[in-house]
Amino acid sequence: AAKRFGSGWAWLGVGPDGKLVIGSTPNQDNPLMEGAEGPKMTPFLGLDVWEHAYYLKYQNRRPEYIAAFWSVVNWPKVSEYYEQYAAKGNPVQWQ
Repeated sequence: AAKRFGSGWAWLGVGPDGKLVIGSTPNQDNPLMEGAEGPKMTPFLGLDVWEHAYYLKYQNRRPEYIAAFWSVVNWPKVSEYYEQYAAKGNPVQWQ
């Protein structure tokens, strides 16, 4: 996420081989889009690194925003998304 130039997303997902994958996409792209930049994966956790996600509180301090992100992740829900969807190669269905 810290290395993504400009706007975009960082992702945690499962690759076609069933292994965990960390990647990023520019702008509004995501790993499920045809032709998207980055590794192929079924994502189950995303981190928004567009400035609108952090500017009011962190201004241009993206690394500080990324560090704070980890303290608000709902890990039980992430684990559920992994087990119910991503590990089976299915996109997460948010409810």
